Amino acid sequence: MTGAGRDGHLVVIDMQDVFADPGSEWATPRFAEIVPTVRALVDAFAPAVTFTRFVAPAEPAGAWRDYYARWPFALVEPDSPIYDVVPGIARPAPRWTRRRSPSGARTSPPGSAPRRWCWPGSRPTAACSPRPRRGDAGVRVQVVSDACAGVDDPSHEAALHVMGLYGPLVEVVDAKTLLG
Repeated sequence: MTGAGRDGHLVVIDMQDVFADPGSEWATPRFAEIVPTVRALVDAFAPAVTFTRFVAPAEPAGAWRDYYARWPFALVEPDSPIYDVVPGIARPAPRWTRRRSPSGARTSPPGSAPRRWCWPGSRPTAACSPRPRRGDAGVRVQVVSDACAGVDDPSHEAALHVMGLYGPLVEVVDAKTLLG
């Protein structure tokens, strides 16, 4: 048992200013709406929570060169404020991992077994396959639908639908059911 008697581990993906700031080129329109839900999940699962931070590569390679030619604002140092986690989400001594591409690579620390995912989505994440990688490893994953935000409502619904197709490895749930 971890965090308030919850079973499993919560992975909070990319709850960063680059996706939250309405002035950002990667702004996720409903990001602000999910912050209270994500905060409640973090509180319920603490200390069994890992946060990911998307950061752009120092030197994009291959097709990523064209991608970052379109989004050059993102080619900043990993400690740039645009990559900060939004205030009020992270609790003391969180575990962190960085993602250098929107593919989902490196989304959990070595040796962990996350079972719950909080996926806010973002412009780059929504553009990629939304299948959580841990499902590929046989780990049961729950995606919390009301703790996610997409680039628009149809994309959000489509991403949740596609993730649900990976059941029973991936299950789409809402926060109320999960915290129930």
